[in-house]
Formats: sequence, C-alpha cells, structure tokens
Amino acid sequence: MQVLRIFNNNVVLASTGEGGEVVVTGRGIGFQVKQGDEVDATRIAKVFYPADGRDPDHLAEMLSFIPAEHIKLIIDSMADAGMSQDNRDKLTLVIALADHVGGAIRRAHDGQILEVPLRAEVQQLYAEEYQQAHRLVEAINERISVPISLEEAVAFTLHLVNASFTSGDLSYTYKMTGLIEQMISVIAEGDEKQMDEISVARFITHLRYLFVRIAQHKQLTGEPTAVSDAVNKSYPEAVTCALRLAELVELRLGEPLTEDEISYLALHVARLRRD
Repeated sequence: MQVLRIFNNNVVLASTGEGGEVVVTGRGIGFQVKQGDEVDATRIAKVFYPADGRDPDHLAEMLSFIPAEHIKLIIDSMADAGMSQDNRDKLTLVIALADHVGGAIRRAHDGQILEVPLRAEVQQLYAEEYQQAHRLVEAINERISVPISLEEAVAFTLHLVNASFTSGDLSYTYKMTGLIEQMISVIAEGDEKQMDEISVARFITHLRYLFVRIAQHKQLTGEPTAVSDAVNKSYPEAVTCALRLAELVELRLGEPLTEDEISYLALHVARLRRD
C-alpha cells in the first residue's frame, strides 16, 4: 500500500495497488512520511475499506479528529464484546462509537449521567443490539480507570442500529423508533389481548428491513398480482390496517409504499392479530 494523504500521525489514506483506497490507522503510521511512501506494515492497527459509496477521503478526515486512544479503545472493546467482524470493519460505525466514547469518558469524569430519549423503546425494540451495547460498555470499562455509565449503552444501541442505514446521523433512527411504536399501537387498537412477543419481534424485523429499503429507494415491487389479490381477499381487515400504516410511513418518512410492501405489511398484521 502507498500513502496518498497524511491526516495526522495516526491516520493516512492509502492506495491498495488495485485502484482502491483504504483508510489506515496505527500509532505513528503518518509520522515523517510523505505521499507515495510505502505504508509501514509494522505500524498498522486497522485497515478500513469504505463501503456504500462513502468518500474515503472524508471518512479519514473525520477519523483524524478523534484521539487515537479512543479509536483503539473502541476497536479493542468491540472485539472483547464479541461484536461481529462486519461491525468492527464498518468505518462509519467505528467513527460514531469512538466519537461518542470520548464524550462518555468526559461525562464519567464530571459525574454526569447521559439522558437518552426513547430509552424504554430502544431496549424493547432493539433487544439484540442493546445486549451488544451493554457488553461493549462493560468491555470499555475494563480498559479505563473511571468507568462510564451503563446508560451510555442506550446511545451505543442507536449507533449500532443506525449502522444498518445509509443515513450518516441518528435522526433517521430516532424517527424510525417512534414510527415502529406508533405502528404497533395502531395494530393493537381495539384488541384487548396482548400480542405474541415472537410475532411482534418478526414484525419489527420486517419493519427494519422495510425502512432500509425505503432509505435506499429499493422497495419491493413486481410481485405477481395474484399475491396481492389473495391477501386482499383473505385478510380484508388486515389490509385496511396496513393501508393506515402505509399512510403513517408516508407521513413520517415522505415516501409512499408500493402495493407489494403494503401486502406484506397486511400479512404481518394478520399474523399479529391471529396469534
């Protein structure tokens, strides 16, 4: 790998030799080097391969503003917490978590507790990510002298969820969280019995994939008309409810749902009300 740009002593942009560009971190990786030099392999801590069309130059610049010790803390703690290699390789996620941990450490030293909105909703809707975030906080605390609050796990959860979307900030994830709660409330209207937890979990998973498709402008379309006709005929009440949910989605996210997406929503509504 050859150095393309030096951002600071610990972050450089490099070419892979195959036309690609990568962000390379490591203590002293950019010290006393110049453009065109070979990257010192002995100093490499992590190589990131930017994805989703992200500008590697911009990502490297963002990373350069974060203290090297916070980057290493997050990378090592993610591994200690058993987080997937896929997540550990997501540069945007590492940047978000490393930036947040800096604030968390300052709050811990100042005796402040982070107040995160939608705390209960986050724990309920994103149980798996919350458990990962909880383990991450514990792993971080094993490596620092003043432990950060477990409340920080809520914010880390939102960053983990946000990593699934093309949006670079948490605003879309906050909006999605409130929308999921609202949609479940609409389905539960007029039904006194509690909905089955497994079916609710499946529905939430479906919604999360739906929101990814909306964010990427790749909604489902082109299913045989017979499928929609069968759903309309078999579950007319669920279809009516699904149309209400589609109106909520369009109102909150600004994009109408396709007929296929509405049909799949109706199937989930029917299952929730049946179970």
